[in-house]
Amino acid sequence: MRRLGWKVLYRNFRAPDGGEVDLICRHGQTLVFAEVKTRSRASELSRPADNVTPEKERLIARGALAWLRMLGNPDIEFRFDIIEVILGDDGVAEITVNEAAFSLPKNWRY
Repeated sequence: MRRLGWKVLYRNFRAPDGGEVDLICRHGQTLVFAEVKTRSRASELSRPADNVTPEKERLIARGALAWLRMLGNPDIEFRFDIIEVILGDDGVAEITVNEAAFSLPKNWRY
């Protein structure tokens, strides 16, 4: 992520209300809440991002909003990304960043 110009702020954030975020990063002026999904090349039937369900999106959003509350609810741009890691048989990882992969659920209350 650092090679892409991201600054990793926190890993594996768990909010008191049950929310969770794999990576919290800064990408320029944007705060990024990212879910990391890893698969081996052998399980190529679907992309790793396909396994981020609406329920998982809600958990990530809950964690993100808890993080923002801890910061005093700053007026800051943020987004939700999914980072796909596909491990090749040769040990080389293919990493794909799906920027703004989802947004806050409709009718979200916090």
